[in-house]
Amino acid sequence: MMVEIPGVLTPDEVKQFRSLLEAADWRDGRHTAGHVAARVKANEQLAQDDPLAIKLSSFILERLGLVSRFVAAALPLKVLPPRFNRYTGAGSYGDHIDNAIFSVPGAPVRIRGDLSATLFINDVDDYDGGELIIQGEFARHQVKLPAGHMILYPASTLHQVTPVTRGARLAAFFWIQSLVREDNRRAMLLELDDTIQGLAADTPDHPSVVRLTGLYHNLLRDWAVT
Repeated sequence: MMVEIPGVLTPDEVKQFRSLLEAADWRDGRHTAGHVAARVKANEQLAQDDPLAIKLSSFILERLGLVSRFVAAALPLKVLPPRFNRYTGAGSYGDHIDNAIFSVPGAPVRIRGDLSATLFINDVDDYDGGELIIQGEFARHQVKLPAGHMILYPASTLHQVTPVTRGARLAAFFWIQSLVREDNRRAMLLELDDTIQGLAADTPDHPSVVRLTGLYHNLLRDWAVT
């Protein structure tokens, strides 16, 4: 299941992020990749202990708790602090699958990567290339979203970032451990939640709203792993 989440950052916030990141201390992104992924990775990242990275990461984490679409789609249990990357000068990241387990910097905590997220920080007209290509069950999906929008997708999927041939592509990326590990179950819960929300908006007093809401929570109760 892939879910586009618009408006995670406002236009003014995007402008502030861009201004700060354009003057940031970028490092070779291969240092954070495993020995297999490093062979196909050609980008730049901020160090995880970079004060700017910590500041912007904390802002995004706080914002995510207020984005109802993210909460409904991800059902987050743990969220790894966002990291930041830049692609420029034909930079790319070939086909790879993200790590299964991540350590939280400075804490004795590990996170299982159920979902991957990419938050786009500059507009699509700012650069050529840089599409996120995600291998779905039946097709490869090409993703290049407006600034401030985010894509959420299963971390188990093969994906890549195509070469950036003009300008620079700035993004935040991170991983989520969900309360519901199975992607197909998360998809069913999201569809059920969307149905409840639509029915409640059209006919708020319909008795099915209560029954479906109860069904949603009972399924979540049965499937959730904490």
